[in-house]
Amino acid sequence: MNYLSKRRVAVGAMFFFVGLCFSTWASRIPDIQTKFGLSEGQLGTLLLFLPIGSVIGLPLAGWAVHKFGSRVVILTGGVAYALTLPLIGLSPSTWTLLPVLVCYGMLGNVMNISLNTQGLNLEDQMGKSILGSFHGLWSLAGFTGAGLGAALIWLDLTPAQHFGVVTLISILIIALSQGLIVKEVKSSGGSGLVLKRPDGLLLRVSMIAFLGMMSEGCMFDWSGVYFKKVILAEPEFVALGYVAFMGAMASGRFFTDKLAARYTKVAVIQISGFLIFVGLMLSVLIPTLWAATLGFLLVGLGVASIIPLSYGIAGRSKLYSPSVALALVSTISFFGFLLGPPLIGFVAELFDLKISFALVALCGMGILLLSSFKKTVFLIPPKFPKKATA
Repeated sequence: MNYLSKRRVAVGAMFFFVGLCFSTWASRIPDIQTKFGLSEGQLGTLLLFLPIGSVIGLPLAGWAVHKFGSRVVILTGGVAYALTLPLIGLSPSTWTLLPVLVCYGMLGNVMNISLNTQGLNLEDQMGKSILGSFHGLWSLAGFTGAGLGAALIWLDLTPAQHFGVVTLISILIIALSQGLIVKEVKSSGGSGLVLKRPDGLLLRVSMIAFLGMMSEGCMFDWSGVYFKKVILAEPEFVALGYVAFMGAMASGRFFTDKLAARYTKVAVIQISGFLIFVGLMLSVLIPTLWAATLGFLLVGLGVASIIPLSYGIAGRSKLYSPSVALALVSTISFFGFLLGPPLIGFVAELFDLKISFALVALCGMGILLLSSFKKTVFLIPPKFPKKATA
């Protein structure tokens, strides 16, 4: 294995570690609710502090990576992220848990921006698209974290003990990978200021990512409810749509890079938008168990490529450094993830859940249209630097 391939393994391992930590926390949310005796409304309020931290972390990450380089931010942020996880389980009250969740959300997005910056740098050196496979590893870690969580719950470990085990695994991954996480060549474009209006290209990419994240957030939060209340699935099949969506999204990300290299990134984004639209409309127009499952699977395949390809395009902005461009796109797109789920609820309250999902289908059509304008700058595939030798 040559040097660049080893670096790819190391960066992929770091993506996996971040996904593992996030899914580990998510797997014990019911236990956290039980521990503090929270109602659904109180739990919803508590969970809101995680995205608050995420929003805080976006501009901070762009500035830190631009100033210090992604290596420093990845290693310091990675250790901090891993060590914050047990603090969630050890928090004695909700008042101590709130700042921990804000910190955890903030560090999660610091890792998101710094790792994607490192990935883009390695992508340029290898001369081919690889960012999608890294996001695939993050998704794969979600399944791993859920499975590990189920096993440790079965062994009757407390959340604090469970989180401690994952922290030890995380520190080991960081220690083994740190020698191959390098300081990228500093970009000459852009400044460290993040909170300013994006240019036309980044605004277009941001809106595509926004619509993709809105679709993704809706599927995460409402898949089970849709299968229960609209499909009227038996209890053992309520999670089928979510599993189909998640499985398709995770596996689809491993094919993103090859498809983008063969058909161009914009063509894959166009197809992705079409799949989101068709999948959701299929679920709305034919609300049966197997039609909806197929529809959710198509949505998962559509969502899979949106964020990695959007990040890949944004990171090559000629006006901004990669970290700043990524932070700008992430900031805008992240609001789609936050806005989508409550919007589904409001529309469903006024009309019904099928109308809500039909509106989300329009996100897919929006992605298709935004990526199909005649003068779209990113229709031209990125020119990678000459491939480095080992």
